[in-house]
Amino acid sequence: MKAGVFVFAYLTDIWDNIKSVLSYITPVDILDIAFLSVIMFFCIKLVRETRAEQLVKGIVLLSVLLFFLDQLQFKVMSIIAQTFFNISLLAIIIMFQPELRRILERVGRTKMSKRLPFLESASDEQNKKNTAVINSIVKACESLSRTMTGALIVIERQTKLGEQIETGTLINAVPSAELFGNIFVPNTPLHDGAVIIRDGLIHAAACYLPKPAKEELVPKELGTRHRAAIGISEVSDAIVIVVSEETGVISVAEDGKLTRNFSGVTLRKYLSEQLIRIAPENPKKSKGASDKGKKKKESAVK
Repeated sequence: MKAGVFVFAYLTDIWDNIKSVLSYITPVDILDIAFLSVIMFFCIKLVRETRAEQLVKGIVLLSVLLFFLDQLQFKVMSIIAQTFFNISLLAIIIMFQPELRRILERVGRTKMSKRLPFLESASDEQNKKNTAVINSIVKACESLSRTMTGALIVIERQTKLGEQIETGTLINAVPSAELFGNIFVPNTPLHDGAVIIRDGLIHAAACYLPKPAKEELVPKELGTRHRAAIGISEVSDAIVIVVSEETGVISVAEDGKLTRNFSGVTLRKYLSEQLIRIAPENPKKSKGASDKGKKKKESAVK
């Protein structure tokens, strides 16, 4: 009986403590915790399965060590650990520059940033350029696929590919199936490397692209072009088209994922969905047009 009373009193005491804590929590505190949870979730998602994941674990462990040393009042050890921590922050920025850059690029390429109206706008001129690019790429890929000629075409979008362009040869030519065919003819100076399209033009050719972050996970049957396509799509929002010189299969890489077995029809549809932007309809214009239509009908009836 005494044991039951003791347990009940213990649980009651815990409940009173919980109510006491909850009484101090305001809606602002709940919102603050919710925002922090979301930020932590996305941070973990960004660094998961990268070298940065081990980096974060090391920082957490070192922070815990500093806390306990401070609580135990180990002054000498605390000074040494704090100094090591400060130096480590600078070393982290230098050693993990590629990972930090990749994380920031991924943040900039989130779905939310792509939906912001000031980052990407639709215009008739841009759509015309993109349509011409799509037509020339599809025609070229169909021809290259039939002859089993290898090709690697990168369409630049929001993420600028200046570093990759510097490794190649500037062309600045209007894209056409014939020009693509001449560039990717085997044993020619521009055959190796990628063609990069910028602002509706073939901006550069024979460009070198980065390898995938985890090249060991890429299927062994994929060649150098496919690996390069995956690599550049991991660090940018570019759309990359690959034609295999062994099988003639057309593939597309985007966001680090490679999709294979495109036909001319499916490639055109995919590129159109990604590159052709439909401007939002202006309600005032549409209303004015409908009013004019009504007036015409009324006058016709009269």
